[in-house]
Amino acid sequence: MKEIKYTKDHEWIKIDDEYAYVGITDFAQKQLGDVVFIQLPEIGTDCTIGEEVAVIESVKAASEIYAPISGQVLEVNESLNDSPDIINSDAENNGWIWKMSVKDSGQISDLMDKSAYSNFIIED
Repeated sequence: MKEIKYTKDHEWIKIDDEYAYVGITDFAQKQLGDVVFIQLPEIGTDCTIGEEVAVIESVKAASEIYAPISGQVLEVNESLNDSPDIINSDAENNGWIWKMSVKDSGQISDLMDKSAYSNFIIED
């Protein structure tokens, strides 16, 4: 079963056994506005939790996207090169940015579930 968790930096991570897909939340894309470019990470990049992995640019601002857990980038969503606006239309599904390995599954328990994230953005 795929488990979805959220970070305080407004990333989501969809856990599928030893792999995970990462993107930005619908809340984050609404704050950014129209996405015009995404600097995707290199496949094979080792990333540490909290480390900048990608950059997303919108008409309003540029924003870093951080690794929600430690692991290695296994795949990137190449369709975002031609259509970065997928982030705006489907941020939490087809708008995934990279697929990564899960180095330490214990890090997942520190992330928020949907309910906790919803409360977090209300308070933020």
